Amino acid sequence: MSNEEPLLFIISSPSGAGKTTLKNRLMERVPELAFSVSHTTRRPRANEAEGREYHFVTRDDFVKRIEQADFLEWAEVHTNLYGTSQSELQRSAGKRGIIFDVDYQGARQLKSHRPDAVSVFILPPTMETLYARLSGRASEDAATVARRFGVALNEIAQYGGFDYLLVNDDLDRATERLIAIFLAEECRRSRAAVQAEQLLAEGLGYGGSRPPGGAA
Repeated sequence: MSNEEPLLFIISSPSGAGKTTLKNRLMERVPELAFSVSHTTRRPRANEAEGREYHFVTRDDFVKRIEQADFLEWAEVHTNLYGTSQSELQRSAGKRGIIFDVDYQGARQLKSHRPDAVSVFILPPTMETLYARLSGRASEDAATVARRFGVALNEIAQYGGFDYLLVNDDLDRATERLIAIFLAEECRRSRAAVQAEQLLAEGLGYGGSRPPGGAA
């Protein structure tokens, strides 16, 4: 992998654990990041815009894209389909990193395509807190909250497939830790090795007899 390629950074969590807020904070604090905009068949919420949070498409269109092998990953979550188009990687060319906001199924598929991708799973501090967050969404009825809570339990059970686990018990602390993970991964040997080899090649050009700049 070239050190000029963007770092693929996957953020996942059960619904209500705060991954969208943490993703936004990471992108505000770390420059030159791209956000992978997923396709979905669910209806947009009041504060969402086409092409910003998601590309909103019909189920027929989504299925056609699956048949055309357009998606790097896709999954069905809460009766809706979500997927990442191949074009998102092309759109991130020249960026420092690209952020993927996907569920555990999408994370697993992305990692199968790109083992160098880094995955972080966001955990709520307690299940009571998670249930309260899900119940606080005005758009959800009791049956929907109960279903989402059950799905969240299953999602948390998949934590073993992720590189990092981050408990969102304090938003500021969780933000700092998420940034720290990204910065540390930029320095991983497999990503920085190209630069080290370039320095060695430059050094060989001097024959070991004099330092750069022509000094004696």
